[in-house]
Amino acid sequence: MRLVVGITGATGVIYGIRLLEVLRGYPDVETHLVISVPGRRTIGEETAFAAKDVEALAAYHYDNKDTGASIASGSFRTAGMVIAPCSIKTAGAIAACHSDSLVARAADVTLKEGRPLLLLVRETPLHLGHLRRLVALAEMGAVILPPMPAFYARPKDIDDIVNHTVARVLDRLGLPQTLVAEWRGTSRAGQGEPGG
Repeated sequence: MRLVVGITGATGVIYGIRLLEVLRGYPDVETHLVISVPGRRTIGEETAFAAKDVEALAAYHYDNKDTGASIASGSFRTAGMVIAPCSIKTAGAIAACHSDSLVARAADVTLKEGRPLLLLVRETPLHLGHLRRLVALAEMGAVILPPMPAFYARPKDIDDIVNHTVARVLDRLGLPQTLVAEWRGTSRAGQGEPGG
């Protein structure tokens, strides 16, 4: 199973990094990574990683200017693409089918081939122009999956918050995960009674 991962310049590059770290534990998943130039800068600003360290987490990595790379073609079969984080600039380019970068082209290919495209959009607040682009992307088949902390899980630290979103990505891709337990309801009564 090939999975494309994009990391762009929005804040929250740890989501893409953690996703790559977790995916290394799946022997049947082959990761293909592309990092935008602003994404490289944000990795240095927000984490202790260098871009080359993040690239080493993937099976393959590409230059964002290389629009002739394998992941730019629909004939290169993948199980989908996750952009984590996804900047509004990148979301707007994908919504407009403006494929002047490999991230945008690979996303466009993912949509045209009917494969899952998950966008961890990181921007707040959102103005009407942002919302219209996100609606257009949802209409095109993309999954808009902004990283939203789930406080019902009582996170103890940032890792818990990051892992929750990564678990949601894995769930959406149909990959088994143990980062976050399945929700069982708010009370014992809400869990249902065993059949007999």
